[in-house]
Amino acid sequence: MKQKDIALIIVIAVISAVISFVVSGKIFVTPANRAQKVETVDVVKSDFTPPNSKYFNKDSFDPTQLVTTGNNNNPNPFNGSSQ
Repeated sequence: MKQKDIALIIVIAVISAVISFVVSGKIFVTPANRAQKVETVDVVKSDFTPPNSKYFNKDSFDPTQLVTTGNNNNPNPFNGSSQ
């Protein structure tokens, strides 16, 4: 290839890149697509309504209690030693 051919290919590539950038900006990014709607956050208030007493009462189940199964008193059950 001659230098004129290489220069012509570079010029055509630059011109086509500029044209495709302008056309894609007009087609794919319309002003309606630029504006996005987002949800707004409600204001955090300091008042707190108490939870339902049906579920949160003094007689309800406490999942944070320690549950033991059997009478194994080994403090390191996963160390691999036999019982």
